[in-house]
Amino acid sequence: MQIQRHYTKAGQSPYEGIEFKTVSSEIRDIDGTLVAEAGEFKAPADWSQMACDILAQKYFRKAGIPAKRKPVTEDDVPEFLWRHEEDTAATKKLKKVNRLIGETDARAVFDRMAGCWAYHGWKGGYFDREQDALTYFDEMRYMLAKQIAAPNSPQWFNTGLHWAYGLTGKSQGHYFVDFRTGKLRKSENAYEHPQPHACFIQSVGDELVAEGGIMDLWAREARLFKYGSGTGSNFSSIRSASEPLSGGGQSSGLLSFLKVGDVSAGAIKSGGTTRRAAKMVIVDIDHPDVEEFIGWKSREEMKVAALVCGAKMVQKHLNDIIHACINCSGTDEDCFDAKVNMALKREIKTARRNGVPDGAIERALHLARQGFDTIEVPVLDADWDSEAYRTVSGQNANNSVRITDAFLQAVETDEYWDLIRRTDGAVAKSVRARDLWHQIAKAGWASADPGVQFHDTINDWHTCSKSGEIRGSNPCSEYMFLDDTACNLASLNLMKFKGAGKSFDIAAFEHASHLWTLTLEISVAMAQFPSKEIAQKSYAF
Repeated sequence: MQIQRHYTKAGQSPYEGIEFKTVSSEIRDIDGTLVAEAGEFKAPADWSQMACDILAQKYFRKAGIPAKRKPVTEDDVPEFLWRHEEDTAATKKLKKVNRLIGETDARAVFDRMAGCWAYHGWKGGYFDREQDALTYFDEMRYMLAKQIAAPNSPQWFNTGLHWAYGLTGKSQGHYFVDFRTGKLRKSENAYEHPQPHACFIQSVGDELVAEGGIMDLWAREARLFKYGSGTGSNFSSIRSASEPLSGGGQSSGLLSFLKVGDVSAGAIKSGGTTRRAAKMVIVDIDHPDVEEFIGWKSREEMKVAALVCGAKMVQKHLNDIIHACINCSGTDEDCFDAKVNMALKREIKTARRNGVPDGAIERALHLARQGFDTIEVPVLDADWDSEAYRTVSGQNANNSVRITDAFLQAVETDEYWDLIRRTDGAVAKSVRARDLWHQIAKAGWASADPGVQFHDTINDWHTCSKSGEIRGSNPCSEYMFLDDTACNLASLNLMKFKGAGKSFDIAAFEHASHLWTLTLEISVAMAQFPSKEIAQKSYAF
C-alpha cells in the first residue's frame, strides 16, 4: 500500500507544533479519599484533565521497563522500526532502584503503539516502500496525540510493550496464527504477540473439565481479563438442575456454574490496574433454568437491601442488649439474667421480634459478661462497589436472555412455551409465555438485568450465515458474530473533522478511516488469542 501524508510533513517530527505540558493526576473517591495518584508526566497541552487521568492511571505502563535499551538489528526491517530490548551492560551500571522505570510521557505511549503497528505492518507486507511505513508511523502518532482517533483499551495496555521495551514473560496459554505460513502456533511469551482485541465471544460446552468445557472457560476468561479484554458466552448448552449425570445423580444446574464464573471474574482486575472484568452471560429462552436466571440479579438486589438494613438493625439491637446489662444497678448475676433484668428482657424480645438471630444475641451477652461495652457489626451500604454487593452473586456480568420469534409469537397469542432439557431434548416444563415475558420485564425494571437479544432478527442480518449461527455477543453487545471469534475496535472523534459552520472535512475523514482500518487489520495479524479456536477463526474471518 502507498500511504499519503495529510497531517504531517516528511523529515519533521509528527509532534512538531503540538505543545506538551507537565501534569499530575489524582483519583479520589466520592468522599474525597485518595484512591490513586500519579507523579508528574507529560501530555498534550490541549488534553483535558480527565484524559490525562485516564492516560496516567490506566494506560501508562507503570513499572518493569528497562531504563536502558538498545535496538535489535533486523536486516529486513527499516532502522526506524527496529524493536528494542534491554541493554544489560548499561543497566548494570545503574543503581538497582533505577534499573526499571515506568512510562511518564504520552509520546512514549503513542510511539510504542504506532511503532508496533508499523513494525508488524512492514513484516506483513502491507507497505510498498519504506517511506510508506514511515508516513503511516508519523500519521498515526499525530492522530493519537491530537485525539483524532483512538484504539480500544487493550491496545493501550498491551501493544508495543515487546517492540518498544523488550518486555517478555512466561507464556499465558495464548495462540496465534503465523501469517507467513497460515499455521497455528502457541505463543512463546506473554508480550511478543500482544492481546489487542477488546471483544470476545467464547463457546462453552456441557463438559465439566474437558477442553472447551465449563472449567476451561474460566481459565480462558482469566487470560482475557488479565490483559484488559471482555468476553461473552451463551451458556445454554449446559444441562439444567433437573437433568441426570452420566455417573448417576442430578446436575447442580446452570446457576451453580454461573456463580463460580462470577466469583472468578470478580477476583480479577483486568490489566492489573485498569477496571473490573467485563463479561456477558447469555441463556436461551427455552432453557429449563431460564426462570431462575431471569430473576437472579433482582433477587441479589433484594439481598443487598436486606444486608444493608439488617446490619444496621443488628448493630442497634445487640448494643442495646449490652447496654441493658452494663447499665444495670443490680448484682452481676441479676444484670445478666433476663428473668430479673427487665430492661434486658425487653431488649432481647425486641431484637428477636426484629429477626436478630439467637446466636448473635448470645454472643452479645457473653461480651457484656467479659466487660465489653459495645459490639462491632460491619455496617454496609448500597454503593455498587461496596462490601454488600461483593457479598452477593451475579455482580460481575451483564445478563441477557436470547429470545426467538417463536417465543414472541407465543406471547402475542397467549400460548404455552416449552422449556427443553439439554441432555435428551425432552420437555422439562411448559410455562405460559406471557408469564415468562412478564418475569423478564419485572426483573429488568427491578435491576436492569436481564437484557434481551433477539436471536432471529440478529441472524437475519448475519453476514456469514453459512458458517453458523450468531448465538451471543461481547459484554456491550456492539460485537455480534460467530462463537470463538474476537474483534478489535477503534473510534474516530467526529468533532475533529468539523470545520467552520456546517462544513465537514471529508478528505481528512477518508484518510483517517483508511489508516485506522489498516491498523485494525494489522492488529489481527500481530495478535495472540486465548484459545486455538479463537486464534484460527478470528484470523480466517
